[in-house]
Amino acid sequence: MNTDQLCGLLAEPSRLRTYSAIVLGASTPGQVAGSTGLPEPVVVKALQRLTKGGLITADRDGFTADEGAFKDAVRESRPERVPLDADPARDNVLKSFVRDGRLTHFPTFPDKYQIVLEYIVQSFEVGRPYPEAEVNELLNRWHPDHAALRRGLVDAKLLNRENSIYTRTR
Repeated sequence: MNTDQLCGLLAEPSRLRTYSAIVLGASTPGQVAGSTGLPEPVVVKALQRLTKGGLITADRDGFTADEGAFKDAVRESRPERVPLDADPARDNVLKSFVRDGRLTHFPTFPDKYQIVLEYIVQSFEVGRPYPEAEVNELLNRWHPDHAALRRGLVDAKLLNRENSIYTRTR
């Protein structure tokens, strides 16, 4: 079941209330009607739809909810993560600090900071001169503290600075 199907099943208030009652322990149409205040014919119809949709199951003991359906639907609809680096160790570091093309926070360990800087410097073309304003603009896309990033890239010798013109060294 995907997220659209799941939302569709629960979009109707009577089905949502019915499912909630099942999750909270009601197992018969009468118990569901009693806990939700819905008329029993409405509950029966909701139970049929939820059963047909796979969100609840019925057996001789009554109805039970498939509470794992939500996790399964989210996992199924989650896009596959594209690695940020071919090296799994470096990718592991990058995924800790880079989300949606932005640096979430600065690594405190120098080795991890170096990996992040080496990733960010790929935003620059090798050998092309960049005025400081353009460097700031590019780095602002990564993190609001562009000055700290710029300083880190220069200190790591990934960008060379001469007369406020920056050049990617490698």
